[in-house]
Amino acid sequence: MPTDPPLLVYTEHALNAMAERDIPPDWIRQAVADPDLRASNPNDLDSEFFFRRVREQGDRILRVVVNTSAAPWRVVTVYFDRGMRGRL
Repeated sequence: MPTDPPLLVYTEHALNAMAERDIPPDWIRQAVADPDLRASNPNDLDSEFFFRRVREQGDRILRVVVNTSAAPWRVVTVYFDRGMRGRL
């Protein structure tokens, strides 16, 4: 069940990635509020991965990397994860 997404702030890198990849903030908020998969980041214990299928992009899998230790949560980067295609 979706929840209200926490307050999110975006790093400069995340904003650039969103612009370059035509990823609207709504998709990011949806991924964080109602992910298809949420996983810890083995390389950074402060951040987590949020994965969500984006039907508007042919069911491509959006990966949102969020520093969930920060308050408010900080979106570090966002991209379509080719390696997750077919796994969700």
